[in-house]
Amino acid sequence: MAATENSKISERVTFEDTVSMVNELKKQIASVILGKSQEIELALTALFSRGHVLVEDLPGTGKTTLAKTISCFLGVNFTRVQFTPDLMPSDVTGMSYYNPKEGEFEFRPGPVLTNILLADEINRATPRTQSALLESMEEKQVTVDGITYNIEDPFLVLATQNPIESEGVFPLPFAQQDRFLLKIRLGYPQRCDELQIFKVHGFADKLSSLTPVLSASQVLAVQEQVKHIYMDESLAGYILDLVEATRQHEQVELALSPRASLGMLRAAKTLALLRGRDFVLPDDIKFLAIPVFSHRLKLKSAETYKVYRSEDLLQEILKETAIPERV
Repeated sequence: MAATENSKISERVTFEDTVSMVNELKKQIASVILGKSQEIELALTALFSRGHVLVEDLPGTGKTTLAKTISCFLGVNFTRVQFTPDLMPSDVTGMSYYNPKEGEFEFRPGPVLTNILLADEINRATPRTQSALLESMEEKQVTVDGITYNIEDPFLVLATQNPIESEGVFPLPFAQQDRFLLKIRLGYPQRCDELQIFKVHGFADKLSSLTPVLSASQVLAVQEQVKHIYMDESLAGYILDLVEATRQHEQVELALSPRASLGMLRAAKTLALLRGRDFVLPDDIKFLAIPVFSHRLKLKSAETYKVYRSEDLLQEILKETAIPERV
């Protein structure tokens, strides 16, 4: 079976139209995911940057609901995989099977061949199964029995994991964590927001009544618009200063890679668009520093024992790194 071709063509829209579309999308998602405007903004940043999201938080905080809500408001395909220790790589990528009626092997697509994939509790699967996502996340394709199958745009992997579980889990290796553009923590809602959750989600299945506000071609149009957001050269230098600081820091064992700096470049441009601007500000980079960088850093064990986190180190680097005076 030949590789599938991308059949979705992005629409041509103006910058003003793009801002209007993403504002409506943010508004609709916020009507379901209450009190989490920044987290919604980060998830959409990953989507429109052509990246992926790792959502790490406690049970019941809305990780799965966030993924389902985004998919409901986009006219795209959505699949969910519950990762478990007995899940096999072929359960994710698909497999070739023999069709006795046709007398030949046929490819049965796996759930990864979709637009939005929810990899629920990804750290419950074995490293072998976790690695089945690497090719799709990086190259938007899967290879089965020597044949490559392309994944149509847009493509977003939204993976969840529970940080407090220690039994029956397999922590994601840093090579795989590096494939995620952002790591998000939802956290517990404020009291007023939780009261509103009672009203919205108490006895109704809110998700069943949602309708798309953006089509697949409109999502691609927004992704194309991101390329034209202006970033001053001094801000590109600011990103590299932050990255270089992690490479020179004595407490860092694994520093930020070029993939991290490229991810920040794309994310900063996307965030500017989501905030209605056609240019990047230093505040965009500062806001994104922890979500984009923290999960890619590995500290030396002596510092980990002191409960010194990568987020703490990044906060120090942000304070010590000079912001460009003129942009």
